[in-house]
Amino acid sequence: MIKTLLSAVGAYRFYERWLWHQVKNGIKLEHIAIILDGNRRWAAEKMLNPWFGHKKGAEKVDQLLGWCLKLGVKSVTLYAFSTENFNRPSDEVEEIMRIAEREFRKILTDERIHRNRVHVKVIGRVNLLPESLQRLVADVENATKDYDKHFLNIAFAYGGRAEIVDAARKIAAKVKEGKLAPEEVDEKAFEKCLYTAYMSKQDPDLIIRTSGEERLSGFLLWQSAYSEFCFLDVYWPDFRLIDLLRAVRTFQKRKRRYGA
Repeated sequence: MIKTLLSAVGAYRFYERWLWHQVKNGIKLEHIAIILDGNRRWAAEKMLNPWFGHKKGAEKVDQLLGWCLKLGVKSVTLYAFSTENFNRPSDEVEEIMRIAEREFRKILTDERIHRNRVHVKVIGRVNLLPESLQRLVADVENATKDYDKHFLNIAFAYGGRAEIVDAARKIAAKVKEGKLAPEEVDEKAFEKCLYTAYMSKQDPDLIIRTSGEERLSGFLLWQSAYSEFCFLDVYWPDFRLIDLLRAVRTFQKRKRRYGA
């Protein structure tokens, strides 16, 4: 049994190195976005409470950051909690908020964040979060606001339609105040009002969704117009480096024409 296990581990490591060799010299991805799906189903299959899945999923995010830094990915956007997720049972939502607070506290002192100058931002309707979490988010954003080597967006209390509505409200306010003429409202003006406006490259090159579901669920509806998609039949807590590398390899093999 132990011999078989060691053999499987060895095979995995060999495959991982082989994949790494394949992608390392290929097209570089500047911006990867991931829909972190399957935490609850992962827990249910193990007959555990949902928050065990969310806790395991949060731990996986920590690993993912290391992988993306090693790959040289400049920007990562993670879909962690949607506006619709507030409709889940209150005890589950409360536990998710506790997990989020713990993870944001870790970010504040994460040596990798500061060494690699990772600008961390929460995109979404932050005002819907508990006040203690709002304050913590502000602390994290303030601590990393001057970093510009890498970007980590955490979509929390996020909805793609909500983002577009919020952007439209900003545009309307500018027009009302006389700061913008109606005829000046174009795609560039609109993009400046999105949650991701602070980034040099808002649009993800690749969007990955775990759990086997094949839909965006409102994620980055504006920014994803020309993104490539990769849907993986693995729950987020079980996501491995080889899953990331295979998704990157798939991206590198695609022909991108941007409508031309």
